Amino acid sequence: MPDDAPKIIAPKIIIDEDWKSQVEAEKKAASSSKPPVSESTLHESPSPEDSPADEDPPMPPASLAMLLSSLATEAMMALGQLPHPATGQLTPRRNQAKYLIDTIEMLREKTLGNVAAEELAGVEQLLHQLRMAFVGMETTPPTASKSAASESLTPHPREETPREET
Repeated sequence: MPDDAPKIIAPKIIIDEDWKSQVEAEKKAASSSKPPVSESTLHESPSPEDSPADEDPPMPPASLAMLLSSLATEAMMALGQLPHPATGQLTPRRNQAKYLIDTIEMLREKTLGNVAAEELAGVEQLLHQLRMAFVGMETTPPTASKSAASESLTPHPREETPREET
């Protein structure tokens, strides 16, 4: 075999065996620098000195129940059943309420067969309650209905006819 033939060199694979131990050490260092979040600290009201740092509070785990709860709360605000958190006013919005109810219905259809029977029953009960509230919602704006109602209660002046004296 001639010496001038090219030699095939296999690439050398370097495996970093201790990367798991490095990750574990980083996790321990991160957990020791932050106090652990317990169930009781999640429900405590923030103190005034904590409020600037707590602009982004921890969120609960993502779940179908939390998503449905969020959509149902928005739907109740749109139905005029709950006050808006920013304004404190009841502002009925039929189109938004219908959209949110339809969104919950779409989620029910898309998750059918992938959720437990209790979850499905809960979604159906939620949809029933929201639909009943939607049907019971006033079709006219509150200010117009109040003024129309007050007009119907206001007596109309009668034309007085002169009485004959007897």
